[in-house]
Amino acid sequence: MLQFKPRPAPSCLWPNCSPIIPNRNPVLIEPGLLPSQGILFLGGEPKTGKSLLVANLAFALAAGGDHAGFKVSCPKRVLICQFELPTPQFALRLATMRKAVGNCADSNLFVDTRVSGHMLSSTAGLNHFLNSARSVQADVIVIDPLYSTHDQDENDTRAMAALCQALVRLRDSSKAALIVVHHIRKSAGRHELGSAFRGSSALHAVGDSYLLLARPSPQIPTVELRFQFRYAAAPPSRFLSLDDWP
Repeated sequence: MLQFKPRPAPSCLWPNCSPIIPNRNPVLIEPGLLPSQGILFLGGEPKTGKSLLVANLAFALAAGGDHAGFKVSCPKRVLICQFELPTPQFALRLATMRKAVGNCADSNLFVDTRVSGHMLSSTAGLNHFLNSARSVQADVIVIDPLYSTHDQDENDTRAMAALCQALVRLRDSSKAALIVVHHIRKSAGRHELGSAFRGSSALHAVGDSYLLLARPSPQIPTVELRFQFRYAAAPPSRFLSLDDWP
């Protein structure tokens, strides 16, 4: 594992019932992007900056405060499970990003350096993810990308439904929120959001929010972010300059 450096509840008046304790931190990333123990799917076409954005979100969560246009009320412990880059190259990317936030994320940001080859679609693989999350007491688990964690046909609804249930088991057993980077369908329309992802019918059953990246123009280093939330009205789309990202 790689690391970058209340009042008591009132008694119940009725027998055989538990007191209801309100959740003090229902949303980890405002505005409504990542609910506590929720599942966020982040997608876009190839080379739109998905991995850069999710790494920025991981830093924002680990450091707290405002970052990349999102607000995190208090720091969270984040475990990154990424398959896109060799560990030394990914560590270099994080070190570059760290310059923008200083050392305030160091004690909360972790990278699973042994995740390669572990499949969420198998019991042993799921246990690896779960044990890694428990070992660092993760509040948030980042998976980038989803297709590297399974050997299923993403066009098979049953196979994707089984994979999504593995994500739910990981979330429920670890009690962590999930940020999952996933590809979209090649035929996805301009105005599609949650339905643009591969295996979207299965994803809709478990996803709490969806974030889609699009490049308005290949010549301009800007991405458009579009949102869809299950339990709340989504904010309007926004634009981010890639030049502003570490």
